[in-house]
Amino acid sequence: MAKKKAAAKKAPAKAAKKGKGGAGNAAFMAPKTPSAALAAVTGATPLPRSGVVKKLWAYIHKHGLQDKENKRQINNDETFKGIFGKSSMTMFEMNKLLGKHLS
Repeated sequence: MAKKKAAAKKAPAKAAKKGKGGAGNAAFMAPKTPSAALAAVTGATPLPRSGVVKKLWAYIHKHGLQDKENKRQINNDETFKGIFGKSSMTMFEMNKLLGKHLS
């Protein structure tokens, strides 16, 4: 009767590090230049999309644009109407419409 060989041990795969120096894809963090209309709210300096969204939400809270009853709804002022072309939108629509203002 032949003896079975023990399976060769494999070294564990290295997991991508989170945070600084990680091996992940950070393309979504690449700075994007805002359009002229969007720059009125965020400033003209290139920012990652997450930074742009953060500044938009700061503007929304500062100017009280979030609907009191339906927190997902944003009631646009004149500045936001100029950017997004709508009198109101959901927060999900805002993120969708934001793409055409970043290059």
